[in-house]
Amino acid sequence: MRARVLHNIIYMNARSVLRAAMLATALFALFLLLIFAAVRVRFPRPYAEAVRTSGTEPALVYAVIKAESAFEEGAVSRAGAVGLMQIKPSTADFICRERGIPFEPEQLSEPNYNIRLGCEYLEYLLARFGDLRTALAAYNAGEGRVTQWLRDPACSRDGRRLHSIPFAETRAYTKKVLLFRKIYLFFYA
Repeated sequence: MRARVLHNIIYMNARSVLRAAMLATALFALFLLLIFAAVRVRFPRPYAEAVRTSGTEPALVYAVIKAESAFEEGAVSRAGAVGLMQIKPSTADFICRERGIPFEPEQLSEPNYNIRLGCEYLEYLLARFGDLRTALAAYNAGEGRVTQWLRDPACSRDGRRLHSIPFAETRAYTKKVLLFRKIYLFFYA
């Protein structure tokens, strides 16, 4: 009799533990779904066709757009950069001449055109510097300034990559874009 009572107690406790574990698992799964949903709201992926056809890594493109304009099509910076990827008209003119693309200044804030030129410029900088962090620093601070920093031993040990970025804004920008890129890669891979 005692053995049977003991068996029933153990069985009931095991069932309770199993139910609690199943409930905890379901709650954890729901929590993860909510986190994924919240991240996808904060890290959207609009303009999919323009990004896909650019040939540039989508996570990088979205990270730059998020950092530059927070997906505001009509964004204009104090420096005169416009659109989603914050392209200055002089930079757009340069990259259009470099890549044989018709330069249409009135179209700079149009998302597809802006993404195309921003991606072309990113690809140009990646090819020019061969290092993502250095290319992002150039996207933010300018190609000429980064070229100067690469000549400075306080900024570059090898003359090809920046190990130190002297401008706090550019340092923060590169960290932000690299973090956003990791988030996009993790949640959309």
